[in-house]
Amino acid sequence: MRYLLLIYSNPENWEHPIFLRHPEFLALPPREREELAGQAEALLEEITESGELVVGTALADPVNTATVRVRDGVPAATDGPYLEAKEQLAGYFVVDCDSPERAADIAARFPDARFAAVEVRPIMDVSGQEM
Repeated sequence: MRYLLLIYSNPENWEHPIFLRHPEFLALPPREREELAGQAEALLEEITESGELVVGTALADPVNTATVRVRDGVPAATDGPYLEAKEQLAGYFVVDCDSPERAADIAARFPDARFAAVEVRPIMDVSGQEM
């Protein structure tokens, strides 16, 4: 089954990978920062080699985002995603795993989960949720 791993972060330091610029990451001792960066690289290598990684990408700064809504047949675009939210969608990965537990395990291993949030959502195909 495929899962969408959504990585959220504060766009204050919007450069990827996001966790490398997070104030809590930068406050860690250099050795621990190196270990976390290495863990992230190892995780990407692992899920690539296992065939679980389908795709992943970083998103551009939210200041370049527009939200479009159509009301009464009239489209209206506003700047940005959710203006009241501190954390915004920074990027995503699609993984193909045997279980929701495996998808959650992968999500928890991204350093971003330590400093912000990684959401795990099953992906539906055109006929409904894959099972």
